[in-house]
Amino acid sequence: MEKLVIATRVSDLALWQAYHIKERVEKSFPEIEVELNKIVSNGDKVLDKPLALIGGKGHFTKELEDQMLAGNAHMAVHSLKDVPTYIPDGLELVAVTERQDQSDVFLSHTYSSLDELPEGAVVGTTSLRRRMQLLAKRPDLKVKDLRGNVNTRLRKLKEGQYDAIILAFIGLNRLDLLKDIPHVEKLSLDMMIPPMGQAALGIEIVQGNEKVLEIAESLKDLNTFICTQIERDFISKIGAGCSAPVACNAVIDGENVVFRTMIGFSDGTNIMQEKMIKKISESQNMGFDMAELMISNGALELLKKAEEVAFKDEMPQRL
Repeated sequence: MEKLVIATRVSDLALWQAYHIKERVEKSFPEIEVELNKIVSNGDKVLDKPLALIGGKGHFTKELEDQMLAGNAHMAVHSLKDVPTYIPDGLELVAVTERQDQSDVFLSHTYSSLDELPEGAVVGTTSLRRRMQLLAKRPDLKVKDLRGNVNTRLRKLKEGQYDAIILAFIGLNRLDLLKDIPHVEKLSLDMMIPPMGQAALGIEIVQGNEKVLEIAESLKDLNTFICTQIERDFISKIGAGCSAPVACNAVIDGENVVFRTMIGFSDGTNIMQEKMIKKISESQNMGFDMAELMISNGALELLKKAEEVAFKDEMPQRL
C-alpha cells in the first residue's frame, strides 16, 4: 500500500483533526503517502436548524461513509460524539484516540461566570443535553438555539445576540480561539455531564484491508476505547438519539470505571440520574447494564415524552 486516503469534513475543527491523524500516520508509517478527501457534509450545509431536526448526528458522517463505500477513501476521522452507534455494512469503527479534556465551557463578553448571569439572561446552545443540565440548575435563564461553525457562534456572541454561550472546550482549545474571549469558565463534569464520545476521535475504516486496519489500530488508546464503548453501548441500548436530552460519561479511576448518566426534559425537569462503578475487568457490559437499569426505572417512557416536547415551545424563538 503506497497511499492512504482519509475522508474528512471541511470545518476548521474537522480539518485540524484530520491533519493531526495524517501527521501521526506519516510518522508511524513513513513509507505511506497520506491524502485528505475533503467533503462538505449535510450537517455543515444546513446551519439554520437544530441538529435533531435535520436527522441527527449521521448528517456529519454519512457523506464520509459514502465516499469510503464508493472506494474514494480508506479511512474517515470523526469527532466520536458525532458517530451514530449504527455503522453501515462494509465499514468498521476500529479505533478511538486518547480522550482529551471533555469539559464544556461557558463563554461571555459581559459576565464572568455562569453564576454571575442575571435572571432572564440569554444563553446560546443547540445541545439538548446542555439545555437540560443548564435549566435544571438555572431555570430562570432563557436558552436559545445556536447553530453555525465555531467562528460563527463566537461572532454571534460578540455581536451581543447572547449574554453567554456554552461550547465544548476541546474544539476551542485546539483552534486557539479562547484567547479573545473576555470571560471563560470551564464547567466541571459534575455540573455538565458530557455526551457520548466527547473529546475523542473515532477512526472508521473500510473492512477487509489489513494494512488500513494496522494503521487504524496504531492510533487506538485502550482506556479511551473502553470508556467510549461503554457510552456507545448505553446509547445504543436505550435508543437515545439527538431529539432526546441524554448525558453519559465513563471515566477510569484507578482500577474502576465510573459511569454516570442523565436523561430528562430539555427544560430541565423530570431528571433521571444514575451512577455505576465496576472493576475495569468486569466492565464489558457496563453500558448495557446501565441502560437496563434505567429502562427498568421508566427511562423509555421518559425519553419518548422528552422527544415529544424537546422543541415544542422553542420553535418560534429559533435564531
